[in-house]
Amino acid sequence: MNKRIAVLLSGRGSNFAAIAAAVNAGLIPASIAVVVSNRAGAPGLDHARALGIETLVLPSPGITRADYDSALAAELQARSVDLVCLAGFMRLLSPSFVRPFAGRILNIHPSLLPAFPGLDAQKQAFEYGVRITGCTVHFVDEGLDSGPIVLQAAVPVLDTDTVESLSARILEAEHRAYPQAIALVLSGNYSIEGRRVLRPKQ
Repeated sequence: MNKRIAVLLSGRGSNFAAIAAAVNAGLIPASIAVVVSNRAGAPGLDHARALGIETLVLPSPGITRADYDSALAAELQARSVDLVCLAGFMRLLSPSFVRPFAGRILNIHPSLLPAFPGLDAQKQAFEYGVRITGCTVHFVDEGLDSGPIVLQAAVPVLDTDTVESLSARILEAEHRAYPQAIALVLSGNYSIEGRRVLRPKQ
């Protein structure tokens, strides 16, 4: 049976575009069932529509987090979604949303977690003076950027970098890493022991 992905975004959706390209190329064994945004004007929605993918706008202003997450979960469950991929979705998901989808929500973060969680991770890394940063695809749990790590990609910090140039290179790494991680998770060819995501020995 074909696996079904939901992508949640709030903005331009460049990671969604990378995921969609990988799906179309046969690198991810799934279809994108729906792209959901809390912002009607998110450019990522236009890209999804151009690809013929169903889009759904669930505006968040004036709605409690519990009510919003309940409505979101109901929409995804109605579409029999197997995997939820956060791609710049600028809302914290409540435990009441995470629990029904436990082990089936992925997020990508622009740092090598557990370093620099939360907002402005690229700026945090740059200002701290690290020589290597990168991106992390991880399972979403009830904490902030704290779930088991599926895949990481390192990005060197160059002496000539600015926050903007570093962020751009991290984003390029994200576009490569996220589809790889999604394909791995959908294959089921892994196990989780504690916080570690393990792959079978070759």
